Amino acid sequence: MMERENSNRTRRITLRLTPAEYAKIENRCKTSTCRKLSDYVRKHLFDKSITTYYRNQSLDDFIEETVLLRNELSAIGNNLNQVVKKMHTLQQIPEFREWIIRYEIEKQIFKSKIDLIERHTSKITDKWFQS
Repeated sequence: MMERENSNRTRRITLRLTPAEYAKIENRCKTSTCRKLSDYVRKHLFDKSITTYYRNQSLDDFIEETVLLRNELSAIGNNLNQVVKKMHTLQQIPEFREWIIRYEIEKQIFKSKIDLIERHTSKITDKWFQS
């Protein structure tokens, strides 16, 4: 139905704007549920309702930092796994076996904390995207 409606749109309107005017319209469009700027402008021109939403910048910043932290922790975990693989090649030496066991215990603790952070981050992002 939407494609049929769009196929009837054969006429164009050309409008020149200053960079500031365009940025203002573009920013307003981004806070709406319109997927395209043309949809936003069309609704505005024909006085149709435009659904807008409010984003909490501090929550956005928190989510961004948390995602970066999660990625860093994941990279650290990968590095630790590489170290263990190397250590397993050295386990013929008795004192290395003890270090491998200690490392495995610490790795499990570390992994459980990463999993906890990932679950927490997922809950926050799921809740945020639902609202």
